[in-house]
Amino acid sequence: MTQERSLESVADDIAYAYRPSIASAPWEFRLAASGIDWERGGKSGHVAYRSVRRLRLSYRPTSMQTHRFVTEIWPDGAPKLTIVSSSWKSAVEQERLDKPYVAFVTALHRRIAAAEAPVQCTQGQNPFRYWPGLLVFVGVSLALAAADAHTVRVANYGTAVIIAAFLALFLWQGGNFFRRNRPAVYRVEEPPADLMPAP
Repeated sequence: MTQERSLESVADDIAYAYRPSIASAPWEFRLAASGIDWERGGKSGHVAYRSVRRLRLSYRPTSMQTHRFVTEIWPDGAPKLTIVSSSWKSAVEQERLDKPYVAFVTALHRRIAAAEAPVQCTQGQNPFRYWPGLLVFVGVSLALAAADAHTVRVANYGTAVIIAAFLALFLWQGGNFFRRNRPAVYRVEEPPADLMPAP
């Protein structure tokens, strides 16, 4: 990111960085006056705000970080850029970057809107993955509920408690995932709050 900028534009720059895995180079982003500067592992580039054609916000928890959000950017003439709300600190720890992530993604939307880019803004999962996944989630939930009811009928209360606890956790985590990730479109001026870390 060696582009020369005026002192005024540098003062307005907003930066964000995260490490997608412990063994990989970090992604570094900067919102400059004219566009997004990015750098990773010796590679770098610049994407003008007007060249952004598509944005997608989604909620993607992992086993190591259950509160994880992702912004994907598809520009003309450049690779897809991915911004994640958490970063690897060590082989066994991920760090949440909620506050800087919200500030960066909010400013990104504001600048793309100001550039009047013809951008398509989508949220959640791809519909071809979301709806089959939702059907599987409902089917597994019903199967677990039926199994729990059966163990109660045969008076196997210890197993019934274990199944009920697992079902409750499954419904809480799965329900939250599918609630946040329902496919939809949104206006670039109004990024959905459900797909941002809470303040």
